[in-house]
Amino acid sequence: MKKSIVKKLELIQEQYHSIANQLADEGIQSDGKKMVELSKEFSRIEPVVVLFEKYQSLEEEKQATEELIKDDDGSMSDLAKEEIDSISEQLIIIEDEITPMLLSSDSRDGSNVFLEIRAGTGGDEAAIFAGDVFRMYARFCEKNSWSLEILNQNETGQGGFKEIIAKVIGSGVFAKLKFESGTHRVQRIPKTESQGRIHTSACTVAVIAEADEMNEVEISNNDVRVDTYRASGAGGQHVNKTDSAVRLTHIPTGIVAECQDNRSQHKNRAKALSLLKAKIYDMEQKKIQDQQAEERKMLVGSGDRSERIRTYNYPQGRITDHRINLTQYNLAEFMEGDLDTMIDTLVQENAAKQMAQLDD
Repeated sequence: MKKSIVKKLELIQEQYHSIANQLADEGIQSDGKKMVELSKEFSRIEPVVVLFEKYQSLEEEKQATEELIKDDDGSMSDLAKEEIDSISEQLIIIEDEITPMLLSSDSRDGSNVFLEIRAGTGGDEAAIFAGDVFRMYARFCEKNSWSLEILNQNETGQGGFKEIIAKVIGSGVFAKLKFESGTHRVQRIPKTESQGRIHTSACTVAVIAEADEMNEVEISNNDVRVDTYRASGAGGQHVNKTDSAVRLTHIPTGIVAECQDNRSQHKNRAKALSLLKAKIYDMEQKKIQDQQAEERKMLVGSGDRSERIRTYNYPQGRITDHRINLTQYNLAEFMEGDLDTMIDTLVQENAAKQMAQLDD
């Protein structure tokens, strides 16, 4: 096993035993929240430490056997060599099993997400493309048996949106969608184009993990400005006659969250608050990632919504992801939610980058 990997495993082992001591501390046991946090981390790294300590034990056994061969008169040599070969095979198996476990895991991978899609450059065509991208993700959600709940939308006609915000609920949603954040560019002849010219327009996608109970941001009521207004769009006359829509503004950060999907102002406020907390938590996570940029930088990009990540070229029927230089010629199927090949490749490329960093 490479020294760099052994060093990382020794640090994890040290952390594991430190947490074990803290869990046995009566002072910490009285702090329920701290106990849950420590127990969660203890459970996460325990399988790695168990394997590593088995590896260490086999290494010691191998070294002891090699010492026997040096002192042996020849009568036990063949038997000892067979024992060493057997131990070496076990060490290789453990190394192959433990190395992928060292890849950085994101505690948010199992989270639900808020999906925000906004029209960018390109006028009406950009709004239409934003609608196409939203429907693409909606079909992908259906294929994965995830539920999708629209929180806010600003329609423009012809199936387009200036903005649409939805919550995606299901198993492992963030793990699959987290690399979708960024600028999506389209090249095609717009429906409104009479000269048959190809136009380029874009929309931005932001994927924000829902803050779980452990990581939920505490927000003071004094830090939030609440505005209510009449909802627009679908919903009928009742929706438009009442101030059911809610806009929450977090004064210290300027972050805004809106919801107008429900006729109940109370329900809209609860959904908007959930989105606001997720946005604030996402901002805090990005600060941490920026501080550790060199150590944790992803090959597939930062996920910043200003980063151009993908081009959809309709005349050629292709999709190109610029982060990993992957081009697929199945645009029609892709827009129907067949995203698995692209998403799986992004996940694999990120894992490969992390594996390479283990050698540093």
